[in-house]
This record gives sequence, C-alpha cells and structure tokens, in this order.
Amino acid sequence: MAKVDIEHVAVHDDPRTWSGYRKTTVLLIVSSASLITTIAAGIYNPAIAQIEDQLHATSSQISWTLSLFVLIQGAVPLLWSVVSELKGRKAVYLVSIVLFIGGSVGAALSPSIGLLIGMRCVQAAGSSAVLAIGAATLADIYDSHERGMKMGLYYSAPLLGPSLGPILGGGFTQGFDWRACFWFLVIFAGLNLVAFAFLFKDTFRRERSLAYQRVVVDNPDVVETGDTPSVPAFRAVKLSLRDVDPITPMVRVLRYPNNPVILVASGFIYGFSYSILYTSARVLASGYHYNALRTGLVLLAFGAGSVAGSILGGKWSDLTLARSKRRNGGESYPEMRLESTFFGMVFLPPSIIAYGWLVHETVHISAPCIFLFLSGLFSVWIYSSTLAYIVDANAGRSSSAVATNSLFRGLFAFAAAEVAVPLQDHIGDGWLYTLWGGLMALTNVLILLVWWKGRPWRERVSSKET
Repeated sequence: MAKVDIEHVAVHDDPRTWSGYRKTTVLLIVSSASLITTIAAGIYNPAIAQIEDQLHATSSQISWTLSLFVLIQGAVPLLWSVVSELKGRKAVYLVSIVLFIGGSVGAALSPSIGLLIGMRCVQAAGSSAVLAIGAATLADIYDSHERGMKMGLYYSAPLLGPSLGPILGGGFTQGFDWRACFWFLVIFAGLNLVAFAFLFKDTFRRERSLAYQRVVVDNPDVVETGDTPSVPAFRAVKLSLRDVDPITPMVRVLRYPNNPVILVASGFIYGFSYSILYTSARVLASGYHYNALRTGLVLLAFGAGSVAGSILGGKWSDLTLARSKRRNGGESYPEMRLESTFFGMVFLPPSIIAYGWLVHETVHISAPCIFLFLSGLFSVWIYSSTLAYIVDANAGRSSSAVATNSLFRGLFAFAAAEVAVPLQDHIGDGWLYTLWGGLMALTNVLILLVWWKGRPWRERVSSKET
C-alpha cells in the first residue's frame, strides 16, 4: 500500500492555493473571534465589588465564576475539535458563537449569583471553540514553512484580551453598571457571527482528516512529511458514533510521548500568564492603590509584550525552520522549529523573578512595567513556537492536538487561579515569582527534551501504528 503524505493530499479547491487576500480574511476573522475568549474571561473583574453587592454574593462564589470559566473553556474544545473534523470548521464556529451569545444574554439578565455562575459556564463552552479549531483552521490554509508567523499573528489578538478586558470592564462599570460588560460581549460576538456567516469559507477538507482516513475502505498508511503530494484511495464513507468520541482522539494524541511533554510545557506557560495578570491586579490595587482603569493600563505592558513576542517569535520560528531545513539538505521535521525557543529561554526566568521582587518592594511603576513587557515578550516568544510545533507534529489530527492543548492549558490555569492568591498572601510577590521563574526553567528543560528526543519518539509510535 502506497504511503500518503496527508498534509499534501490533492483536494478540490485546496485552501492552501487560495489567494493571499482570502487567506488573510480567514486569519483576521479567526483572530477577531479569538478575542472573545480572553476578553470574556476578565472583562467584569473591575465590577466584582458591584456584583457582590447587587447579587448578595460571597467572594468564594465570585471565584467560581472565574475558575469554572477557565476550566470549562479548556475541557469543551475536545468536543468541538472532533465535530469540526467531521462536519467542518464553519458549522462549529457558528454554533459555538450562538451558544456564547445566549450565555452572555443570560449573564446580563441574571438575578442571582447561581444563575450568573451557570451562564458563565455556557459562555465558556461557547467561546472555547476557537481555542480548539483556530490553529487547525490556519493549518488548513498555510503550509508548515509559514505557519510560525501566521500562528504568531493569530495568537497576538487573544493576548490583548486579558489587558483590554479590565479597561473595557472598568469603563462600562463606571459609565453604566456591571451588566453592560455582558451586553458588550453580545454585540461583539454578534459581529463575529455575521463575519463567519457571510465572509468565512470553510477550510476543512475531509481527505486531510485522519478521522475520515481511518474509515476509508482501502485505508492507506499515512506519513507526516514529504514533498510529493499523493492521492489516497479515498471514497465516500459513513461515520459511526465512535468517530464522534471526543476522548479517543485525545488518547491518540497522548500516545506519542512528545505530545504530553510539550503540552505540560504549554500548560505551565499559560498558567503563568493567567497567574501574573490576576495577581498583578491585586498588588496594583493594594500596593500601588490603583483603580481598575489604571490597573488595566499597567497590564497593557504585559499585553504589548505578548503581542510583540507572538509576532516576532512566530517570524523567528519560520526563519529558524527554514535555516535548519537548508542545513539538513532540504529535509525538515517538526522538532527543528523548537530551536527558535532557545533565545526566549535565556531571558524569561530572570525577567519573571525581577518583576516579582520589584513589585514586592513597591518601586516606581515604570520598572515593573518594563519587566511585565519582557515577561510577556519572552513567554509568548516560546509559546508561539510550541503551538506551531503541536500542529506540525500532529498532521491530520491538528484540531484534536490543539484541543488537547486547550485542556492542559485549562487545567494549569485552573490550578494557578486556585493557588495564586493563597501563595501571594503567604509568601509575597517576590517569592511567588521566584517560584514561577523556577517553573519556567523547568518548562525550558521539557522543551529541550522534546527538541532532542521528539523525533525518535514519534517515529517509534508511528511504526507501531503502521
């Protein structure tokens, strides 16, 4: 049986041959939708005191609206990713945004904290789809040599959300009340729904999906790399209920040892990003006595650094892959991309530790802003390459791999949210961020391990499957 490069199987109306204009349109629409995810996570943080007063809620109940949101947002993408591999990307985007709009309307009208918690869970489920299939959508239209930069551009949009959310929330709360935050989300999500309905063309092609490949009558072996496109013996197939099982694709992803190692590294980076924004808001309010609006403006330093890291790191990732490919006689493999993380590895841990001790000593705000920027820059410099690697190393199952990544991110962010405040109160910001610096050093070791051993790990499992 001839082996087939699933990345380059011939398809009708190949998205990778679309014009640059159409590809850019897809990139902009998906990036805009990804903003929903991160803005919704923290837009009402400045209104917490008002919510507690009007809904007679405790601080513990409020914390559930935060931690459950990020946990569900990490778990539900497993379902969205499987559906997208069977029914296409566009259908998932449309259904999920409608679900998010319904949750936002319910949250805006909530008369009790219990209903607000429930509607936040609905919001999380709806907003999580773009986390699952956004990167897979870009993998549909861009080849591996250009994915690094495009992933960086895609990821730069949601990185602004955690910084923009508190500013928007503070303005809406002061100008109207806390419910205005959710009405804004309804309007913003509605605009994205219109864009997906009328401007977005589905990028999914079943010939490049392993979910379909496995049930083809004459199922060919599938390889991950190769330069010559081949056409498999692909026929119309019927899918069983087993094919919509969200757990099996995740298990298949985790069977490759390189995946759980890189996913843990990704989880640590995301947990750090979630923790630093949450704890920084607290220290700016208590140590610097900033209001919600000024706090949001300071946190823009982290957001700006993250955007810079996403764009510059993504471009550097592509250049590194191209250079390594030339050095290897024109042959490339996914682990080559991870060499681009080496630069960020050197500077990330000391930047984090320096920030922690600066705010611990309450020095002039300009100094913490510099290291907030650097922390965002180098953390996302590394993350953008790991995300591109996760897509490259899982050809044919990219949406399932990215959804598994979202689950790991959600679990790590949930844990970070639960332990951040107790640690901050007990050991202070200096030691808290010294701990995070140590965890980022561990993250560097995990990425280096995948760079070193990832290829033989993947090949060993692939040989067993074939």
